[in-house]
Amino acid sequence: MIISKVKRKIAEIVLKPVQYAKLIGVNLRGGTYIFGRVGWGSEPWIITIGNNVYITDGVKFITHDGGTLLYRNQIPDLEITKPIKVGNDVYIGNNVIILPGVTIGNNIIIGAGAVVSKDIPDNSVAVGVPARVIKSADEYLEKLKKESLHLGHLKGQEKDKALMQFYGYTGQSKGIYL
Repeated sequence: MIISKVKRKIAEIVLKPVQYAKLIGVNLRGGTYIFGRVGWGSEPWIITIGNNVYITDGVKFITHDGGTLLYRNQIPDLEITKPIKVGNDVYIGNNVIILPGVTIGNNIIIGAGAVVSKDIPDNSVAVGVPARVIKSADEYLEKLKKESLHLGHLKGQEKDKALMQFYGYTGQSKGIYL
């Protein structure tokens, strides 16, 4: 048991996040981008991720209800484990928690820190605890278009320089690009 946990931890550190997710059995359909550490839970093989999905740091997928442990002395076979499904074109913000049995539709943005306890329908932006739909993805896109700095095509130091110029900042980027 301890050796398998150590092996899993080493694999998590050594492999790239997408490779690690595949290794532990997450069903990735393609075009998945993982930024930072993700908690895949104890049954990662019942998690399905669609195409063009962005999963950010601190996201946790929880596939079972651990509260059943309190009642196993009364009902020894008590178990609640449910799959999680994530559709296509989904962005999951930092530190989101996705609970058992949730289906996240297509064209979805989930705001940072949300707790997703119910299905999220297609073309939605969901935020909060518990997560709730606050607008359509189309409304969100219109807001983004109005507020855009039009620098998204730039990368690394080039983007930093453009942001510094835009905001009139004269400092350095602190050497994050080596």
